[in-house]
Amino acid sequence: MNIELSQKQIGQRITELRKAKGFSQEELAKSVKMSRPSLTQIELGNRNINIIELQRFSMILGFSLDNLISHDFTVNQKIENKVEKKLETTTERISVPTLNITKFKNVLLYILERCAGKPNIGETVLYKLLYFSDFNYYELYEEHLTGAKYRKLPYGPVPQELDSILLQMTESGQLQKVKTEYLGNLQTRYLPLIKADRTEFKAGEKEVIDRVIEQMSDWSAVMLSNYSQGDKPWKATENNCEINYELVFYRRPPYSVRVYEEDAYDTF
Repeated sequence: MNIELSQKQIGQRITELRKAKGFSQEELAKSVKMSRPSLTQIELGNRNINIIELQRFSMILGFSLDNLISHDFTVNQKIENKVEKKLETTTERISVPTLNITKFKNVLLYILERCAGKPNIGETVLYKLLYFSDFNYYELYEEHLTGAKYRKLPYGPVPQELDSILLQMTESGQLQKVKTEYLGNLQTRYLPLIKADRTEFKAGEKEVIDRVIEQMSDWSAVMLSNYSQGDKPWKATENNCEINYELVFYRRPPYSVRVYEEDAYDTF
């Protein structure tokens, strides 16, 4: 028996079918010729799906439209041969970040090279410049820049392992730690004693970091902290928990740095 389904129910069923067939969101979105944010919104039940799109889903995921809207809907857990073959030859992108310590140090040195002389660049501003470099790059390229993990703290996102990295770089003579006064408050600053190895950067990586520096490096710590708290990844994370990079795909302007299809923001 067929029933009338809500957008949310259709989205849930599409999600179940996708997972049963072994597709990531990115893989399925490419297969049905739509953006990943559009697919995300469909699965969340926030975006309608037209009949042409539904037919594409049925062809890729191997379900009948009658079964999809049936009261007795079930997901066949057996993955078809063509999907098994695909999974044998394709490595799904892993979204769990793994820290690339060399890249992280070079990004840190590069940011400090560019703006350590500015009086506002204390620890708080530095943390936020690193955060936006990492998360903006992930939104654009769906790959990790440094692989650093960030935690939601009251004044915005903070890299989890930064204290030990800064200590190591200070003790090895790569950075100098200084205490200064700025706007009546004591400020911890780091000065680069060596240059970043720019051969470590892809063109796109340096471009993203440069844009973050140009946009935000003159902001005060308070202004940048407040701005970071408006970013969807920070807002959608529980206090003191790790911030999931995948949340960048729920961003809206002015935070989003990627151009999506026209309908991508419809229901964000």
